[in-house]
Amino acid sequence: MRCAIITRPIEVRGIRIGCGIPKIIVPIVGETRTDILTEAEKIADAKADVIEWRADFYETVRNANALPEMLAELRAVIGEIPVIFTIRTSNEGGKIDISDDDYAELLKAAALSGNADMIDVELFRFSGKPGALVRSLQQAGALTILSNHEFHSTPEKAELLNRLRMMEEAGADILKIAVMPQTRTDVLTLLEATLEMAEHTDRPLITMSMSGLGSVSRLTGEIFGSAMTFGTVGKSSAPGQIPMEELRACLATIHNSCLKD
Repeated sequence: MRCAIITRPIEVRGIRIGCGIPKIIVPIVGETRTDILTEAEKIADAKADVIEWRADFYETVRNANALPEMLAELRAVIGEIPVIFTIRTSNEGGKIDISDDDYAELLKAAALSGNADMIDVELFRFSGKPGALVRSLQQAGALTILSNHEFHSTPEKAELLNRLRMMEEAGADILKIAVMPQTRTDVLTLLEATLEMAEHTDRPLITMSMSGLGSVSRLTGEIFGSAMTFGTVGKSSAPGQIPMEELRACLATIHNSCLKD
């Protein structure tokens, strides 16, 4: 039996997303320039596969002119580790309230900097029609991750699949959904939706069931079809994230078991 789901891998700075062991993303959640660069140095030393800069935590995030400089400093510290640039809004568990126009301006500034390899775009911005922004970010040279986060519940499988298909139809390079389980059945719902979508798309997926109850979903991506997972080096950005070294060991054990079958 082969565990891995076949998809179209995306290569970013030498990291192949969508094949083999799920790649580990580690978030940066510092508020100040010093905090951000200190966290970045620790994450780079730990050799994370990918870094997500959660810029909604950054104290001057609303200044589009300052973002390219901060991204350049971040790049100088982390070298060739791929960067996801994310502004998570309060509607989806983030730290900022912002208009659609200002949100788009900040994402475009990050994409044009050349130092943000992937840009996270929330699916339900722009009345659920983010396709124009996705295309503009891609034209600026960045890959796009369309995302959706439910911090209180897990939708039915049909709704999860509907949202993932909306992301695909909008042209995103990577499709991401995160949900909060209330029961063990909710975790199974997320895994079933992941497997079904992975078998019908060539786009890499990032899916997870949050909190300790959903932690198994962060480990089994190679079996069910999630190409990336989140670990921590210090602070976390969502409930249930696992320390990176523990996560890496678990992912390797599952991968090696798959190879034996």
